[in-house]
Amino acid sequence: MPDIEVRKGQAPPAHTREEFRERFRARFFDPAFRGEDEAIARLEEIAWQGYCGARKSPVTRRAGPGFADPESELSVEWLDTRHKLIAAQQRWGDAATPSRVLVINGATRNDGTCPGEMSKSFRLSQIARETLTACGMQVDLLDLSRLASDYDHHIHPCKGCVSTAMPLCHWPCSCYPNHELSQVNDWMAEIYERWVSAHGVLLVTPTHWYGPSSPLKLMIDRLVCADGGNPDPTSTGGKDPAKAKALELDGWPYPQHLAGRAYGVIVHGDVAGVEGNRRALCDWLDWMGLIDAGPTSRLDRYIGYYEPYATSHAALDRDEAVQEEARNAARALAQAVGELRAGRLGAPGRNLARPRPK
Repeated sequence: MPDIEVRKGQAPPAHTREEFRERFRARFFDPAFRGEDEAIARLEEIAWQGYCGARKSPVTRRAGPGFADPESELSVEWLDTRHKLIAAQQRWGDAATPSRVLVINGATRNDGTCPGEMSKSFRLSQIARETLTACGMQVDLLDLSRLASDYDHHIHPCKGCVSTAMPLCHWPCSCYPNHELSQVNDWMAEIYERWVSAHGVLLVTPTHWYGPSSPLKLMIDRLVCADGGNPDPTSTGGKDPAKAKALELDGWPYPQHLAGRAYGVIVHGDVAGVEGNRRALCDWLDWMGLIDAGPTSRLDRYIGYYEPYATSHAALDRDEAVQEEARNAARALAQAVGELRAGRLGAPGRNLARPRPK
């Protein structure tokens, strides 16, 4: 067993009182708030005390049975999310439940914010949803553009706990909410449940600079806890890196919490990068133990190749072939979900021990 060393020295110093005040009050820049400056000052003081006291999880309760340390205090918000994921996994495994497909629109653009127009990814997602519904699937449409148009709605970035040690990355993610740093309203608690509930997942995304959109990449990174994540934060004393390193070195099983679901991917672009984007997304889903629905379900296409952005929706209108290919991707996924649930479709080699699990 190698010596465990936790490297320190990167984190910046804590904010001064004046720095904190400036950051806190930035959200109240609107002159309409000036009549409440005294109330804002009182709220600022409460927030400052929470920051100084590192009150990440101000409301906790005893972990209870089923945890390595039943007496450990855990965030009530994390425990609530965990309970929902356990219930969702039970529904997923019940043969009597209807087949459910999660369709994810990965585009940031929508007509409720600065772009002023819906995205082509949203239109393709709607085509897929209609097709899946016609195939008898229950469809859950996750529109990630809400990050850009909803009030104070976030997918906070992954903090990279897994790179310190896999057991430090908890399932579901315990990094948020962090009330000490006002890192709240994190959408991932809901998104985890929607992934767990799905028998199939269909990603529909544009290509941004040779890769996925920002909201989609944020969600992907935060799903790292689904591939090897630790379902018991008490086993690492919360976020104790030394305990997590020791646990990993003792032999970690790398549980794949989303394995066994079927997937399809629809990637589009205008001038370059669709093939690499599609390959990266499929490789990611393969790595997490999901099962592809065949070549028809893995689509990359250019819409309006090197044509003006201003007419890109008209280009999609004309491209009836790509619309039908999107329908076929959805049909293939529906077939795969049916075959999986009937026990007629598997992933050869899935049960083999991996000599390099991560």
